[in-house]
Amino acid sequence: MKLQNFDDTIVAIATAVGESGIGIVRISGKQALAVADEIFVSRENKKPSSFKTYTTHYGWIMKVDEVILTVMRSPKSFTREDVVEINCHGGIVALRKILDLTLEHGCRLAEPGEFTKRAFLNGRIDLTQAEAVLDIIRAKTDSALMVGVEQLKGNLSNELQRIRAALLDALALLEANIDFPEEEISASDTKKMLACLKTADNDLSRILASSKTGRVFREGISVVICGKPNVGKSSLLNALLKQERSIVTPVAGTTRDTIEEIIDIKGIPVRIVDTAGIIEPRDLVEKEAVKRSKRHIHSADLVIIVFDGNKQLEKQDDLLMRKLNGKATIAVINKMDLQPKLQRQKIARRFNHLVDISAKKMKNINLLEEAIADAVYKGKVRSPEPVLVSNLRHIESIRKAQKLIAEAINSLDNNKLLPVEFIAQDIKDALGYIDDILGRNFSEDLLDKIFSEFCIGK
Repeated sequence: MKLQNFDDTIVAIATAVGESGIGIVRISGKQALAVADEIFVSRENKKPSSFKTYTTHYGWIMKVDEVILTVMRSPKSFTREDVVEINCHGGIVALRKILDLTLEHGCRLAEPGEFTKRAFLNGRIDLTQAEAVLDIIRAKTDSALMVGVEQLKGNLSNELQRIRAALLDALALLEANIDFPEEEISASDTKKMLACLKTADNDLSRILASSKTGRVFREGISVVICGKPNVGKSSLLNALLKQERSIVTPVAGTTRDTIEEIIDIKGIPVRIVDTAGIIEPRDLVEKEAVKRSKRHIHSADLVIIVFDGNKQLEKQDDLLMRKLNGKATIAVINKMDLQPKLQRQKIARRFNHLVDISAKKMKNINLLEEAIADAVYKGKVRSPEPVLVSNLRHIESIRKAQKLIAEAINSLDNNKLLPVEFIAQDIKDALGYIDDILGRNFSEDLLDKIFSEFCIGK
């Protein structure tokens, strides 16, 4: 997407394809109202260009559909351009016909994320807030949604702006000394600069400390359920999902392929995988199923190994337990509602987390969910904080900025004989990384990479 195309008036279907009660066609740009004038007939026979901002009007789109049209005039709109939204019935035919009419009258089909990109380039939001829009769209849990909403509010931006101000204060003191090289930096100025730099460093450390939590809420974790055939793996998946997703039968080897679902466990988006039982394969299908199971186990963030509490441990159990050495694992003894026969102590010696459940009777499933959350946070389950950094681009820039700030602090704190110009350059480069996060510095390639991940209507 080229920046010079921003004089165009763009249009897109802003709702998901399919049947629904309402569908939305969104128009943004200088000609948005003029295009609406050509295709919309209001009940009062008035033109959209005469409508006040933030008003909605009933009418028709050129014999296509009965609609509600909303006008949002520049600069008080999402893109800070004139915006028209047409709410019609949610069938694909009506939406496509309205879209085609707007294209015939001079609109251009929007590219992925172009509405949000315009909001950023027109100064309505910064780049962290633009990226938060995508996080909100992709959120799979309440906690992930909260992280995105707090970032969209500008909480992260405000923290970074304060850090930026502290760095600028330190830089101003240094540059005053650069302008008068014959004078040494006074002890008072050195103290002030160190205070500014250490404040920035401490604030960045605090934000960075939240990155693990932030990335878990944003990206989730992968959890694999494994074990011998017929120990209750599929029943456990169904219990965690609270619905019948996997086929459950008394026949060993019913699950012949991996089954994946995403669930919310204590606010954590969990991609949970039910694997085929680890057995000596009897045919090519089972050989491929076992191969896939092993691959998923290897790449998982967390493994749940399931044992049949109504049976003694067997050689296959021992082999699988050995394969999980060094892997984050929760041991689950299933069928606690039956007569226990399993050597529980042998499993307890191998794994830190051990939970007795009955997947069929839905007993202690809540304890397993707590164990999963504890394993993720090592016993310290936290709710989303007001400022969480979850984006890898932000994390890398913060780390680079911190390294430069540490070098500047070291040079000032230890009275190293470095020219002040070198220290000033470290601070300028650190500021550059902060500005990269906020979008004060950006390249067209960076924007295209970020906004290409958006859907076309946003």
